[in-house]
Amino acid sequence: MPAEAETSTRTTRTEPLLVDLALQGGGSHGAYTWGVLDRLLEEPWLQIEGISGTSAGAMNAAVLASGHALGGAAGAREALERFWHRVSDAARFSPFRRGPVDILLGRWTLDHSPLYVALDMMARVVSPYDLNPGRVNPLGTILADTIDFEALRHSRIKLFVTATRVSNGQARVFRNADITSDSLLASACLPTLFQAVEIDGDAYWDGGYAGNPTITPLIRETDSIDTILVQVNPVERAGTPRSARDIINRVTEIAFNSPLIKELRMMALLHKVADAGSEEGRRWAGMRLHRVHSAKLVTLGSSSKLNAEWSFITMLRDEGRRAADEFLAQHGAQLGVASTFDFEALLEGVLQ
Repeated sequence: MPAEAETSTRTTRTEPLLVDLALQGGGSHGAYTWGVLDRLLEEPWLQIEGISGTSAGAMNAAVLASGHALGGAAGAREALERFWHRVSDAARFSPFRRGPVDILLGRWTLDHSPLYVALDMMARVVSPYDLNPGRVNPLGTILADTIDFEALRHSRIKLFVTATRVSNGQARVFRNADITSDSLLASACLPTLFQAVEIDGDAYWDGGYAGNPTITPLIRETDSIDTILVQVNPVERAGTPRSARDIINRVTEIAFNSPLIKELRMMALLHKVADAGSEEGRRWAGMRLHRVHSAKLVTLGSSSKLNAEWSFITMLRDEGRRAADEFLAQHGAQLGVASTFDFEALLEGVLQ
């Protein structure tokens, strides 16, 4: 960020401002969200009150809140870096790695890795109950080692983690006291790769099918007026996919974006018509929405969401910091004042 832009966001905003964060999921692309959070945590005037997250967004949220409870903003930043280091270290033994040609050409995709292609095809015809009968998921150990769940339960940051109940397709939102390694794994459980996670007698899959992320609890259960959405999954892609893989990848993107788009449009409508004379109405009429996103994520193939090489993780982190820098330079002065997200465009069905 240019020096003058940095000064405009750091020195003119001295009064603390409560904000909420809404974090999308997206596999290893969640490292982009890490970069956004790392940059926002440098701003002492931004006080995070609530975070709603799904999949990788849920893990970023829990790691941040745990680290913040133990060591403030600095503790949150250290915890996030430690978590993503652990994810990358574990990926050294993963079959999801780039092939020699991709490395030579500087491509982050796994599309040309023979092992990835074979496993991807197998996942379409063979159940994870056959491929992974032992329910092995290295993320469980990483979460247990990097999150203090007792500190999380008592954190001043309110967490809302979404998972999809398999039996009826409805969202379940876990709050601080309910959040465990299992609920975080449930929020990130892709049904073609992992067995459903069972909690309290119910089976759960990835929360992206029902809310990616769920924003309503942030409006109804926190005092903050401003919500910052960190968007990972591109809404628009040019052209029509023609290969079988590209078609499946685009269908998945649409499915994971659909709940968010529907909720945002509902919010835009309530913002316009809510009766500000009631407590509930005031929340919807007065809410302010903002978004941090990056066009660079559109250029990354879907298979790269399984790429956890440290060079890729740090590239995404740096892009997240750059996007947050740009957001603060352009919209920092409007936080606490007005929405920087176009509600009218949402009502007209436009979201890019």
